[in-house]
Amino acid sequence: MNSKLYITNSLGRKKELFEPMNPPHIGMYVCGPTVYGDAHLGHARPAITFDLLFRYLKYLGYKVRYVRNITDVGHLENDADEGEDKIAKKARLEAVEPMEIVNYYTQRYHRQMDRLNVQRPSIEPHASAHIIEQIEMVKKILDKGYAYEVDGSVYFDVSQYSKNHQYGILSGRKLDELMSNTRELSGQSEKRNSADFAIWKNAEPAHIMRWPSPWGDGFPGWHMECSAMGCKYLGKEFDIHGGGMDLLFPHHEAEIAQSTIANGKSPVRYWMHNNMITINGQKMGKSLGNALSLDDFFSGDHSALEQAYSPMTIRFFILQAHYRSTLDFSNEALQAAEKGMKRLMAAASDVKQLKAEKSAANLNIEGIRQDCYAAMNDDLNSPIAIAKLFDAVRIVNTVKDGNVQINPLELNLL
Repeated sequence: MNSKLYITNSLGRKKELFEPMNPPHIGMYVCGPTVYGDAHLGHARPAITFDLLFRYLKYLGYKVRYVRNITDVGHLENDADEGEDKIAKKARLEAVEPMEIVNYYTQRYHRQMDRLNVQRPSIEPHASAHIIEQIEMVKKILDKGYAYEVDGSVYFDVSQYSKNHQYGILSGRKLDELMSNTRELSGQSEKRNSADFAIWKNAEPAHIMRWPSPWGDGFPGWHMECSAMGCKYLGKEFDIHGGGMDLLFPHHEAEIAQSTIANGKSPVRYWMHNNMITINGQKMGKSLGNALSLDDFFSGDHSALEQAYSPMTIRFFILQAHYRSTLDFSNEALQAAEKGMKRLMAAASDVKQLKAEKSAANLNIEGIRQDCYAAMNDDLNSPIAIAKLFDAVRIVNTVKDGNVQINPLELNLL
């Protein structure tokens, strides 16, 4: 089997041969959910995409340490350091403690991922459990002169960073364009430049989630958690960082800048991003008010759904599209996925009942098998791999109907 895996690296915006730093060991970090509501179809896509990668890397013989975080502090309503903490707001509205919200939705997220047959990561760190690590990283960045403190908040100095580094190396954005296009927000008045971002925020008196720091009570900036936890569990440099395309900027761009200064090197070799799921051409998201929860799909209890869909139908629907392609939700597409999934499962059951004939001609099952590997090695091309599986389904059906015979070796391959 040719195990040369090529993946599209967002850092260079091209397909590259995957070469681990310390084979057979691989470090992989994927941005997990902000747990203030039920997971929706959009959350299922990165979970399933990187579950596929996790499984395939292990199948190829690698020993993978897979870290997927839980964001439970610091994710403000506006990514530009403005607004209320999403979890704290939910807690205020429901008159409960923030950690009650975190625990409730984390448990629900786990149940939903289990139903989708998504394997648990090796490590699942919570941002709130790594405040010390985040404060230490903020100190390093301040000490090196790449951040500044204003009234208890600490901001990363993008202009200073850009003197010797490329801010925009991942997203392809230019600093002058970022400076001119960033809209004015009240929280930006204390920044030196509009493109600067918070790595520690001063907590207002009413802010529930707060921790002591050298700069006063506050909380870490959203981008800081992944830099700190990635470094703690995978080292200053590791193989793969994944997440949704919507995280590419500013979140992952900021991660690169923070980690480069704090640790003296760029943190990640390969950046991978799945594209979004859309509904009527618009991104599906809780903040946009158009999200259908996974439980909605499983129960069918939503006006936009014509029926309930099983977790495996959802998984199949997502894997039928390449992870870097947009995927538009429709009942018709889900119903087609359901039919396809049932055909595959029926063939998997039927193949156990087939009888082999030693004298049977070759049906090229090995060719189909190699085509599946080739598809997976080509940037996890799951739709091509699935198409090849349907070639095998057709062979199963023709053998079952008695139109052709199959020899023992090929039956074993099936």
